[in-house]
Amino acid sequence: MRIPLLATALLVATPAFAQPPGAPPLGARTRSPEQMIGAMSQVSPEEEMRALVAAADAHPLGTAENPVRVGGPEGERAYLGRLRCPDGQAPRIGTRREAGVGAFGSVVAAYELACGARTASIVFDMYHEEHVETRAPAGFTLRP
Repeated sequence: MRIPLLATALLVATPAFAQPPGAPPLGARTRSPEQMIGAMSQVSPEEEMRALVAAADAHPLGTAENPVRVGGPEGERAYLGRLRCPDGQAPRIGTRREAGVGAFGSVVAAYELACGARTASIVFDMYHEEHVETRAPAGFTLRP
């Protein structure tokens, strides 16, 4: 009986459930529906994606500013399987690491690749199921 009583006393005394000073009352509207709609983009998702792709294409492929767009981990593996070093050999694939947020607003990952003594880092955005990349980053070729 003492444990439930103690747990209840701790919950009542815990300030975690208290609102921060100056916060609107719980359930109060902070913005009107009109303000929320006005803040939304007025272009279609397709137009927005075209603009993002055009902006990304101004940067080298395989960077955070222009990641290689693939569909999931399978897309990453398939793309890496087609990638070739200048001598035609497959690169040695190193570890995968998180690389922050890319040009399309999603989390991206980078792989360290080695072609002989030369190393490179290629950044992937795996949230593009509909896209099949046909280009290779600088210094690489892509097998069909």
